[in-house]
Amino acid sequence: MQEKKQKPKKTNVLDHSSIKHLLDESITEIVKSKGYTEDVRLSNIRLLLGTVIIVIALFAQFYNKKFPENRNFLIGCIALYPSLFYGILQFITYTKEKNAILFTYPPEGSFNSTGLVVSSKLPRFSDMYTLTIASADPQSISAKPPVELTKTVTKWFTKDGVLVEGLLWKDVEGLINDYAKEKKSK
Repeated sequence: MQEKKQKPKKTNVLDHSSIKHLLDESITEIVKSKGYTEDVRLSNIRLLLGTVIIVIALFAQFYNKKFPENRNFLIGCIALYPSLFYGILQFITYTKEKNAILFTYPPEGSFNSTGLVVSSKLPRFSDMYTLTIASADPQSISAKPPVELTKTVTKWFTKDGVLVEGLLWKDVEGLINDYAKEKKSK
């Protein structure tokens, strides 16, 4: 049986956000292939809050009374949306997500009781991509210090915008291994 040839991943090297998106996607695939399962609880909470916001907007739009009579109801809906629910979404983004591209559970069969938070940064007008791997629960006794890799994206892409997955894989795998190493105390 012949193996299906995978199409190379390509991006527009002049588009900063498409470069970051392709790198983030590829890194997520690499981390998952190392036995880490994605933890989607935070995403589910955000989706639930978004659904509640949409339901509030639908109630405000289709309330059975016309404008002057439903004024207080509309004011209540408007107050709920930006102040409460949108505020909660922003709080989650600011305190929990930050630059995270992936939250994981610990690998199956591992003695580690905490998963990973994989974060990335690619500042605008810069070619320096920073990848950070940290514990999903920094307060845990099994939490390890975060590890970080900063490298120019030109090392992972050809001039035509094709991702050299082998080089990226090697760097990400090395960072995961650095995180997994036990720190020796003196």
